[in-house]
Amino acid sequence: QRKNPFSSDDRLASKPAHTHRGDPTYGRPPEGSRTEQRGKDAHSHVGKEVEELCLIIRRTGQVGEDGHVSVTFGQLFETYVTISNKVVGILLRARKHGLVHFEGEMLWQGKDDDVVITLL
Repeated sequence: QRKNPFSSDDRLASKPAHTHRGDPTYGRPPEGSRTEQRGKDAHSHVGKEVEELCLIIRRTGQVGEDGHVSVTFGQLFETYVTISNKVVGILLRARKHGLVHFEGEMLWQGKDDDVVITLL
């Protein structure tokens, strides 16, 4: 099926049904679609949450001898959880983008309260 029978969008009928791994549009929603816009909106929202997390670390943490601001996970969790319940996911995203550093793959409330998170 080249066209979704439940959609009134005729733009999809003229596009190829399948793309291949080497194609730059592979795994991406059709350009200009609502799906593409939702993805862009979600990316922007998560980016704003990462920025807010970095600001909270800067505000609540302490500057170390190396000049970087650090805070423990327990302290950050207590501060940030009143803003968002997604603190661990946002921390992982911030680490992926090279904005923070901490040891371990995942942080757990209670168990990892003493893990130091450093703002890079």
